[in-house]
Amino acid sequence: MSDPYEAALASLNSIDPAHPRPAVVDVLAARENRRLLEYVALDPFGAHVFPGDIPDAPVDSFLDDLNTQLADTRPIHLWSYIPTCSYRCRFCQYPVVLVKGAPEVTRAKVDQWVDLNIREAQLWLDRLPNLREAPIGEFNVFGGTPSLMSLDAVARLLDFYRSNFAFTPDTAIRFEGDPTTFTKPLLEFLLEQGCRKLSCGVQSFDDPVLRLSGREHSEVECRTFLDNTRQLGFDWVTVDLMYGLLDQTVDSVGRDLDIVTRYEVPGLVCTKLHLRSYTDTRTGVAGDRPAAWQFASYREKLANDGHHWPTLGEQYQMREVLAGGLTMNGYNEHPTMYFHRREHAPEKWKAIMVDQDRQDAEVAIGLGGSSSCRQSEAMTEVNANRYIEAVEAGILPLSSVTRFGQRAKESRSIKMALSTLQPVRDDLHRERFGGRSLFDDPWADTFAALERRSLLYTDRSAGTVHLTPAGEVLVEAIMNTEF
Repeated sequence: MSDPYEAALASLNSIDPAHPRPAVVDVLAARENRRLLEYVALDPFGAHVFPGDIPDAPVDSFLDDLNTQLADTRPIHLWSYIPTCSYRCRFCQYPVVLVKGAPEVTRAKVDQWVDLNIREAQLWLDRLPNLREAPIGEFNVFGGTPSLMSLDAVARLLDFYRSNFAFTPDTAIRFEGDPTTFTKPLLEFLLEQGCRKLSCGVQSFDDPVLRLSGREHSEVECRTFLDNTRQLGFDWVTVDLMYGLLDQTVDSVGRDLDIVTRYEVPGLVCTKLHLRSYTDTRTGVAGDRPAAWQFASYREKLANDGHHWPTLGEQYQMREVLAGGLTMNGYNEHPTMYFHRREHAPEKWKAIMVDQDRQDAEVAIGLGGSSSCRQSEAMTEVNANRYIEAVEAGILPLSSVTRFGQRAKESRSIKMALSTLQPVRDDLHRERFGGRSLFDDPWADTFAALERRSLLYTDRSAGTVHLTPAGEVLVEAIMNTEF
């Protein structure tokens, strides 16, 4: 089938007959939603980066913008990226640095990246006088696999950030890792260090699916992690699940759902397999080398060997199983892809970034970071060698800056607000943008077109814009094709 649109339609209509046909399939199949179908057919997911519309801006312009905003700010989100991994997953596009070998060799490599992160952080502090005083709402140690760090390195990193940034009694500290490296001694140590939140890259509880993905952990190790965190009493544990993986089935995803709901995991991040380059869609930060599965010839070989890539229709069945099942089991989705038990508040760090009444600054320190303020955004170098050269030369390793024109500022704010799946409020928009209304041009025409296609509805008397159920499922495509 040579026509990409017809191929996308065929994939969309190919579903697992043992499970219901998702309602969103018929919405996407409608001719008026062709642009949305063509977007999702190329498998983008997520809304992690909201790029500007004025490229190639000077680095100093971003730093000045950020410093100005930080002079009078509510709590911001602070990242520390430790990019080391002991292996590379076959779907991973992120900038990671592999560390292998004897324990002493591995430790030395990880320690090097802890040192580099601290040195880069000092460069940020030296350049931005207001950063040292900006209150930190949530501090995330992400990766890579930062749980590869020794206990000494964890203490050194946390001590530096606590001593040099404005942590408050309300600052949440979150640490990321995988089931094999989140050992019980590390978990106990993290609690001693004041870290009450964890993010764990489980991806699936299906061992064959994990092996095909290149993951080096098992279902048993995933369950052990959940048992340990429950026993130790962490306030919040987030588990990452993926759908659309090689040989994954709707039944397999349903089993994943059963496990996480049985453990009453506080938070879930449910993401679709993403093989199109992040550099094309700016939905994430891509490294300087593609993932193994991004090579079409490799994907074709796997299919010829008898493996199955889930169709678009099956992927939406998987999404419906996860989202519908979590909702029935006491979870809310806020923002898109992020689920939390109703007795908990939504993810704090995502709220800082995207909630319409917030949308405050974020600063990401480390290889491949993405930092932003309301005037501009910047990406950190993703090539490890160039990153090291810059830091050792005393230069902030920012590789690109884009600024926001006036319309782009409004568009970005609306897209972030839509991504929360909450009503978008005209009063908040007017307050931020000098009285300009959501119901004035150019947004009125955009909302009207989406309303005609049953993707959202407006309530002018209440001054709100609401996504429909289909709009919530397709919000990422709506944001990236309609605004």
